[in-house]
Amino acid sequence: MPNEANQPSMTWLLFALLTVVSWGVYGVFLHKGQVLMADPANGRYKAFLFVGIAYFLTAVLAPLGVLIANKATWNMSGSAMSWSLVAGIVGALGAFGVLLAFGAAPKPTVKYVPVVMSIIFAGAPIVNAVVALAMHPPEGGLASIRPQFFLGIVLAAIGGCLVTLYKDPVSPAPGSSAGQPAATTPASGTSGSSH
Repeated sequence: MPNEANQPSMTWLLFALLTVVSWGVYGVFLHKGQVLMADPANGRYKAFLFVGIAYFLTAVLAPLGVLIANKATWNMSGSAMSWSLVAGIVGALGAFGVLLAFGAAPKPTVKYVPVVMSIIFAGAPIVNAVVALAMHPPEGGLASIRPQFFLGIVLAAIGGCLVTLYKDPVSPAPGSSAGQPAATTPASGTSGSSH
């Protein structure tokens, strides 16, 4: 029987799944808040203001409390603080970009919420992979990267395209009731079973 103490913890996966769920509902909730502001011109900015308040609560007060509780030192290098600040800025720009995309989407906007989010969530891993490779190139160069990695990038792009192109359910044919296929008539103009 393997020693359980030597088994890697799967806690990281739970945190990753927490992020999947949180970011998965982010766009829908954000759009709902924007609509409920009942201000077509400024609703998105009002919603983003509350996103900022939420960021302050979860990204300033919560870690501050944890650091104080852990009696952490306050020694931080300038480059560490700079990179962390840049990460926060690009994250906030991304959140703002979601709102701007919702505002620029055709009406009814609610139909485009999944489209916007699928483009973001299909494209972001591709950008992440390219930037990570540029910042931390593999020792053997690009030739050392397994082909499955590139296949994953292509599949992510295809997935985003499929969700975007086929977001709407199939509409019933004219003259048919919802959920029932339309009756077909042979070219001769007679109806009935096929011969």
